[in-house]
Amino acid sequence: MASQETGTTAVGWSEFRRAQAQFAERVEARFAQYKHHVLATLRRDGSPRVTGLEVEFQGGELWLGMMPNSMKARDLHRDPRFAVQANPGPDAEMADGDVRISGRAVEVTDPVVKASFASKVEPPEPFHLFRAELTEVVFTGVENDELVVRTWRPGAALRTLRRGNGEESAREDA
Repeated sequence: MASQETGTTAVGWSEFRRAQAQFAERVEARFAQYKHHVLATLRRDGSPRVTGLEVEFQGGELWLGMMPNSMKARDLHRDPRFAVQANPGPDAEMADGDVRISGRAVEVTDPVVKASFASKVEPPEPFHLFRAELTEVVFTGVENDELVVRTWRPGAALRTLRRGNGEESAREDA
């Protein structure tokens, strides 16, 4: 579906998974390594706000849960655009790669859906529940001494850019 705010296409996690199953599994595995991640939202004045967050992959969706009236929830109510980065962990080398997901957060108020989510996660009550609609998924890592950036956007093929440590420009895999 097209976002009214940005004019970009956004899709649910299950649609991303159907389009790029192996890439989606790799992204989920990277998020599963740690409990807490980093969420970026937009403040009222347009500046970024960065906060901690737990994410859940459940029922074919990516879920963002948060305390009622938290600043991040208020930000998302005002402007649903977000980015979430997987916890980089203690390894300064980022051996497991860097994963970021951007999109829009859609609040879910259906009591049946919230109850189903809560039965599996047991969040503190009450809570806000947002379903992520993705506009971009990026996985950056190092392979054979090259920086490798894999980017997926709805309606487009997975792109892979590689860059060495020298003066040469990044090149795209065919």
